[in-house]
Amino acid sequence: MSGKRDKGSSAGNPWVNQTGPDADGGDEPEEQLPPSPWDLEVPPPPSPWGGDPNQGPGPTTETGSAWGENVGPPSLRRPAPEKKGFRVPPLLIPIGAGLIVVALVAVALVLLSGGGDDKADPSKSPSSSGTPATPTAPASSYQPPPNAVPVGFGVTVVPVEGWSVLTTEKQGKQLVTYAPNGDPRSFFWVRQKENVTAQAYVLGIVEGETANEIAQLGNVRNLPCPKDVLEECVAISYTSTAKDKTGADVKVQGYVEAYRRKDKVVTALDFRTRVDFAQKAEADAETMKKSVLDSL
Repeated sequence: MSGKRDKGSSAGNPWVNQTGPDADGGDEPEEQLPPSPWDLEVPPPPSPWGGDPNQGPGPTTETGSAWGENVGPPSLRRPAPEKKGFRVPPLLIPIGAGLIVVALVAVALVLLSGGGDDKADPSKSPSSSGTPATPTAPASSYQPPPNAVPVGFGVTVVPVEGWSVLTTEKQGKQLVTYAPNGDPRSFFWVRQKENVTAQAYVLGIVEGETANEIAQLGNVRNLPCPKDVLEECVAISYTSTAKDKTGADVKVQGYVEAYRRKDKVVTALDFRTRVDFAQKAEADAETMKKSVLDSL
């Protein structure tokens, strides 16, 4: 290599400026070169946020923040609609005023007519202690005889000769008649319960009577209520095989009847007898049952 620039290579490149007169060309004028693409003025790209692109960057691009020092990023949501307060239509104002006047007149008339009196029907209000009043027995013209045995709620039973009160019984009153050897032959038991149906009371009693026996129960049947004060009257009959004191089998028959009054007090008649004494016992039971029904 000679260390000299290759004149032929530089002459063939139109983008390279010649630094001096060509030794071979003399003082001939230089050929006009085409403009360089790197010297052309490039317009700035259009701004996505609008504005004139020729004005250059705005003040928001001259800070370290992408959106400017005090400018937040553009919102992608639509602006919230303007809230409008509720306004009462002018037509409703006189109508509302008229309704208020009518209401005030009505209240005044009620007070003047005694509508604010605190008196109430004592039969429909609870007792002063805050607890519901206990139902009382309805008025009755029946006068029990001197030998009548009180049961409860105004109900009594009159024992037939040969029947006595079983003093050990704590529920209601139970009458019993005994054989000559002292064994009981028949029972007539009067007991009461509140706020149950007559049918439920009958079924509960007969199931208790025959719990440990071989029994055949009849169907619960409705009875004609003998008094207006009664609202439900039912009965059920049964037969069973029980054991006496010696363990021998004893044939038993009986019935349970229940009478519910309108004050929700149910009076049940539970009759039970040995089959061999049934004829006499059933006649006595009818007489005692009548005395109970008379006192209801």
